Amino acid sequence: MTRAGPWAGPWAAGPVGVRGASVCSVTVMDSNHQSSYKLNKTEKKFLRKQIKARHTLLRHEGIETVSYATQSLVVANGGLGNNVSRNQLLPVLEKCGLVDALLMPPSKPYSFVRYKTAEEAKEAYVTLNGKEIVDNLGQKIILYLNFVEKAQWKELGLQALPPGLMVVEEIISSEDEKILLESVNWTEDIDNHNVQKCLKHRRVKHFGYEFHYENNNVDKDKPLPGGLPDIWDSILEKWLKEGFIKHKPDQLTVNQYEPGHGIPAHIDTHSAFEDEIVSLSLGSEIVMDFKHPDGVTVPVMLPRRSLLVMTGESRYLWTHGITPRKFDTVQASKGHRSGIITSDAGDLTLSKRRIRTSFTFRKVRQTPCNCSYPLVCDSQMKETPPSFPESAREASQLEREYVHRVYEEIAEHFSSTRHTPWPRVVDFLKSLPSGSLVADVGCGNGKYLGINKELYMVGCDRSQNLVGICRERHLEALVGDALAVPLRSGSWDACISIAVTHHLSTAERRVAALQELVRLLRPGGMALIYVWAMEQEYKKKKSKYLKENRLHQGKEEEIHSDAAEPGSLGEQVPDAGGQDAPCRVSAVTDVRAGEGSASKVTDAKLPVHTNRTSFRSQDLLVPWHRKGNPGRDEPVGATESRAPGPVFHRYYHVFCAGELEEACRTLSQVRVLQSYYDQGNWCVVLQKV
Repeated sequence: MTRAGPWAGPWAAGPVGVRGASVCSVTVMDSNHQSSYKLNKTEKKFLRKQIKARHTLLRHEGIETVSYATQSLVVANGGLGNNVSRNQLLPVLEKCGLVDALLMPPSKPYSFVRYKTAEEAKEAYVTLNGKEIVDNLGQKIILYLNFVEKAQWKELGLQALPPGLMVVEEIISSEDEKILLESVNWTEDIDNHNVQKCLKHRRVKHFGYEFHYENNNVDKDKPLPGGLPDIWDSILEKWLKEGFIKHKPDQLTVNQYEPGHGIPAHIDTHSAFEDEIVSLSLGSEIVMDFKHPDGVTVPVMLPRRSLLVMTGESRYLWTHGITPRKFDTVQASKGHRSGIITSDAGDLTLSKRRIRTSFTFRKVRQTPCNCSYPLVCDSQMKETPPSFPESAREASQLEREYVHRVYEEIAEHFSSTRHTPWPRVVDFLKSLPSGSLVADVGCGNGKYLGINKELYMVGCDRSQNLVGICRERHLEALVGDALAVPLRSGSWDACISIAVTHHLSTAERRVAALQELVRLLRPGGMALIYVWAMEQEYKKKKSKYLKENRLHQGKEEEIHSDAAEPGSLGEQVPDAGGQDAPCRVSAVTDVRAGEGSASKVTDAKLPVHTNRTSFRSQDLLVPWHRKGNPGRDEPVGATESRAPGPVFHRYYHVFCAGELEEACRTLSQVRVLQSYYDQGNWCVVLQKV
């Protein structure tokens, strides 16, 4: 008979060992007998971990465990969010009995298992608690099991494909797939009939017309010699005849993606191409995310050898992109191929990505677009659409002008609006053991550095003026960049990064900032990360940012409770009817009459957000407006008598649901313990393993 051992949590009575103790006593009971024995250090460690898992599930996920044997168990660390697939976990569970159901919620670090009998579930509880398995990335993880009354997961309602979207399976044969893949010559072309580039995410070839990523458009007067490769003539004719496409394309972009790479969410430029855009996926299946401006996200499976056709609303209004990751969450049932990835936790698993090559066909537009979506149509807008940095140098320059320089300028006024700590950040800091070493990366004016007097906290910020304010308050702080924090590796019990990562302008730089937090942590250390959310209305509730539209009588707006938005926002410039208005602006624009621009900086074609409205773009400039600079002896709030001052624009990348979580899962030596939404912010607690 298998010994109950140290993981008999539901039957455990008596004290759990504390740090520094070598032995503790645990009483273990089952239906037949009761016994007491002392635990060694290793056993105590597992017992603490199992109890911690139980408390974490209750506090953060609302999953309540029970202290008696049932048919159902929750398996902490055994979830899709931990890169554990169904075909890895199920055989382990089946060794203990007949599994009636295995529910694996999407992106969660746990799963539910229901056995045929309570005795089988009890056997799994005793046998598998503390069991080490290897996930899909080759990392070792330890399972912790607890009993629950029911194995259940609230599923989302069935979504529909975006209007105008179609996926055609097996559009070509496997033999044709091989021929088409071999026809792409990734070596340098001597005849220059096409343009080949190696972008940061993928290899790219253009035929017919070159697509210019610096302005997201084509030069219609400069077609590439040779047109489309001859091998496509018969295939395109067949698609036309069978009604899958309505126009014969004259532009082809070939992208090759390595596993783990993706492409940011985007809409193909309206003025560049006609309504119909089609893409053939070869080499590997992929999940593509379609996102509506209102925040609705629909993950769509594109099987290998399938054709994606986008027309109408799905082409013009919804963004489409591929999240950079090595595994996709997909339906486990073999009958399910293309279409929406549902939230059926009983039918989800992980699919490993392979090298995928996409062939995207478009027809170049010769007249302006007059679609039904003018707010996102560059042909119908007065200004050019936004462009984003295509290199590390451009990203660094953008952040230098629209983040670093701005915060140096507004430090004093910014600090005057930053005095109310966010409650859940306070909870995190107060939950840490006394004496913990904590680094606040992007500490601002240091409002969190003195929250818990039992901690030893050090702040770090890119702004020298904000660090100066911390030092005036006798707080420990130093100047440093979030991408190169000047603190010792592997020494910190915890880190916090509140409203920092969203100021980095590329996905690579955002991931690098997260990895820098992991570098600082000791094994077992935790980090809390907050970023501004694209979804300012969540579960039918508006965020504090949308609710607090307190602009009136021309007075300056100051956010005294910043739990919703990480910056103080003032005048709505420009007014775009609730949209993010694309325009060319400088990081600082002086609005005082007759004085012109306060500073000449590199222009950035990014949309300027209208304050207190929903976001329409993930990458944008947010205005900060105040009335002049206070005098030496003048209180910051005394602004009514002074002339208007400059409008500052800060760069932000607002995160969509799941984006921060996915970025964290690309990190090495990391486990996501918790993710949640807090008043307009996406938040993650991760642990270094």
